[in-house]
Amino acid sequence: MDNRYARQRVLKYIGKEGQEKLGASRAAIVGMGALGSVQANLLARAGVGYLRLIDRDTVELNNLQRQVLYTEKDAEESVPKAFAAAERLRQVNSAIEIEEVITDLNSGNAEALLSDVDVVLDATDNMETRDLINEVCVKHGIPWVYGGALETEGMTMSILPEGPCFACMTGRTTHGGAAETRTCSTVGVLNGLTSVVASIQATEAMKILIGSPDVRKTLLYVDMWNNEMRELPLEKNPRCPVCGRGEYWYLNHSAGIRATGFCGKDAVQIVPENAAKPDLQKMKEKLEALGTVKLTRFCLDFEGPEASFQIYPDGRAVIRKVNSEGKAKSVYAEYIGF
Repeated sequence: MDNRYARQRVLKYIGKEGQEKLGASRAAIVGMGALGSVQANLLARAGVGYLRLIDRDTVELNNLQRQVLYTEKDAEESVPKAFAAAERLRQVNSAIEIEEVITDLNSGNAEALLSDVDVVLDATDNMETRDLINEVCVKHGIPWVYGGALETEGMTMSILPEGPCFACMTGRTTHGGAAETRTCSTVGVLNGLTSVVASIQATEAMKILIGSPDVRKTLLYVDMWNNEMRELPLEKNPRCPVCGRGEYWYLNHSAGIRATGFCGKDAVQIVPENAAKPDLQKMKEKLEALGTVKLTRFCLDFEGPEASFQIYPDGRAVIRKVNSEGKAKSVYAEYIGF
């Protein structure tokens, strides 16, 4: 018998049967930043048989303070987080299957990416993506584990098919809304906090996968700096638009050209509706007269006096040094074209 999981098999909560269940399980992690990198690291080492790592972003130097799977070389080469994480974890555990998905989770692909797994872990940085995850999971009866961390405070909750959903917790009845004013770039984030929140999420996911009766049903709040931790009970809302009435606004809403910001970055991602795959080599040749262009196997990176962006093989682009969706769309239209 493989000795890799020996210390885990002797745990009375897991045992041989639980380990076999983990090996036969499938998990998706949405977001491979501070939370997702810790979640993926723990679940891969625990022997979850299949991991799907979903992320739209590339590694930057300021990620390394808290995002545990990446290196300075990854940052220098702007390697996509999902790719770098998968490559690292395959060296840690070659006995499991790891799929990296370098894309933006949106209404067009969310069901395909999330509906065939046994648990979803949230490691995103915005409420709209969490609302989308919630709708997919409620529709398909998939448990998921919410988590968030900012400054020294964090929260996490296991959202089960029979219990209150994310919309019951937030009480959100409107769609979209104002941008967040507190981000990791404006107020910071404690690296110990993200590791703790993500570790709790990964443990809850393992409980779900082995069918443990000990899955926590409450919202857990933690303030690492001020040594606070408390649980908040939540009740299912019978009038909840999602789990009560089966209304899936985010899942059914086609926004045309999608523009979404990044937590703590002056950057906006543009995803054109029905975008054709661009010819990055031809685009490189066109842009060379306008600025510095670098073409890698992952993306085309452009830096010019009036624009800065990365464009990916699927047609989406990250427009840097902008603080509004309108400006980002203008840059995309001028330099790339819808």
